[in-house]
Amino acid sequence: MTLKAGQRVVLAADTRLTDSAEVSGVVVGFLSLAAGTGGTVEQVVGHLDASDDVREYERLKSLLDTFGYEMPKESRRQLKEKVDSLQPAWTAFQERAPRVSVRVRFDNGFILDGANEDVFVPA
Repeated sequence: MTLKAGQRVVLAADTRLTDSAEVSGVVVGFLSLAAGTGGTVEQVVGHLDASDDVREYERLKSLLDTFGYEMPKESRRQLKEKVDSLQPAWTAFQERAPRVSVRVRFDNGFILDGANEDVFVPA
């Protein structure tokens, strides 16, 4: 599911927002929002968490594509081998679906930011 800014949504399940709070050793409680609590999506952010190998592949591939034709033959060969060795990490990264988080302003005034989009359903 892909949510959009301005879309009405409701929580799909009860969502605990805080751990239990203690004041002077006495448990005060915790805050939860009930399933079905409605709100409006304010922001949608896609996250692609790239590993070091993926970032290195991008850097070296760009270097090879941009300057490879100017490099000495042996240097170009070594760079190509390194890029090829990082190719599986790049392929896996491309196949992985990005994580999407949302910022939702609930009708009761609460704002939940950075929540996984899967905890919401369209209203």
